[in-house]
Amino acid sequence: MKMKFHLPKALFAPFVWLLCVYSCSSPDPIQKEKLEIADAMEKSLTTELLDKWYPMDVDQEDGGFLSSLTYDFKPGENQDKMIVTQARHVWTNAKAFQRYPEKAYYKTGAEHGFKFLRDKMWDREMGGFYQLVDKQGNPKTMDKTAYGNAFGIYGLAAYYMATKDEEGLELAKKAFYWLEEHSHDPDKLGYFQHLERDGTPVVRPDTIPSTSDLGYKDQNSSIHLLEAMTELYQVWPDPLVKERLAELLYLIRDTITNPKGYLVLFLTPDWQPVSFTDSTEEVILRHHNLDHVSFGHDVETAFLMLEAEHVLGVHDDPKTLAMAKTMVDHALSIGWDNEVGGFYDEGYYFNDGFRIIRDTKNWWAQAEGLNALLMMSQLFPEDEHQYYEKFKLLWSYVDTYLIDHENGGWYSGGLDKQPDMKPRGKGNIWKSAYHNFRGMSNSVDMLRGRNLLESTQH
Repeated sequence: MKMKFHLPKALFAPFVWLLCVYSCSSPDPIQKEKLEIADAMEKSLTTELLDKWYPMDVDQEDGGFLSSLTYDFKPGENQDKMIVTQARHVWTNAKAFQRYPEKAYYKTGAEHGFKFLRDKMWDREMGGFYQLVDKQGNPKTMDKTAYGNAFGIYGLAAYYMATKDEEGLELAKKAFYWLEEHSHDPDKLGYFQHLERDGTPVVRPDTIPSTSDLGYKDQNSSIHLLEAMTELYQVWPDPLVKERLAELLYLIRDTITNPKGYLVLFLTPDWQPVSFTDSTEEVILRHHNLDHVSFGHDVETAFLMLEAEHVLGVHDDPKTLAMAKTMVDHALSIGWDNEVGGFYDEGYYFNDGFRIIRDTKNWWAQAEGLNALLMMSQLFPEDEHQYYEKFKLLWSYVDTYLIDHENGGWYSGGLDKQPDMKPRGKGNIWKSAYHNFRGMSNSVDMLRGRNLLESTQH
């Protein structure tokens, strides 16, 4: 005879309640993992990135921020200052202050950087931001670029968002209108990249070497103008800003991006691609700076397009999402290291097939990759590309080969491919804390459950 065990009714309800509490309170393993990664990443963000850069990098003597830093964050030799780097420092300090308002030195740093942009980098006679000045702020070149002025707008808009300093917004508006008058192409759309001091677009001379990018339109200035207009529109929802933001978004999505899912790097003023595909391999490699697949720019642009579309308030156009996914998928398919992780720097579609032509892994591409992969994992959690698994591998790569756990900061390139990067400087005129701050802070927020496209300010 089988014995039957009956739990007394008086004990049954508490038992079920305890069982429910235990099962309901047991953390989901994936969510638990995400929170652990978020904690580790934010610790690195604060202690190994931001705390190393700021406020140490503030140039108390001449204004702005130092450009050159050694491997252990000592001032380097060449301290010329470029509008791109200076504005990125303003942006990073402004965003860091919004994130960590208890650390008042971020606000102080943003204000300090703003004053250098206003007093030294802005051309008070002819308008626009100088591209390059010396340490004291004296112009070293008279030329200007749409790319540099875009970052001026980007940093100033973030500065206003963080501090509500009207003077910062007014200077951002002046820079926008200066680009509108001089750099914007009313006939073919988009913006001319290279400008003379008075804003006259540079026409490509016949005598210039074929490897020069002078006189071309390009993807890099276009995507960062998109980024700047996205930031500006959030604090100044002007109809013309909205028009230019939409114009850039659709130019990038429909014209500058190849249907395969990668950006054309340089284009003629009427948007014809600069390509050397039909040339010999020797010629192709000699001109690789003008014509190759840049996986870092592709994954970065996937995020920037989705961010721009959200800020525009467009919710019913599937083309942008489809193209953003295509760009990330393309980079994963042919530009991704499946063994240790990381996006390669350059590839090329030769006539006999695609090949990686530079298998190094620069720092900024990996930072943007973290952001893009995690966003794709939110949008397409069941996709065959397994974006979240790729994100985890990329974070492991960054943690192992890019972050300097001894001296802080990130190496310029992954040590698996470039071990010689270890003793090199942590900061230079093209390297600040902007890409990795954005990649890490956005990733931390997404890992903790935030959907970036639901939280963007309008």
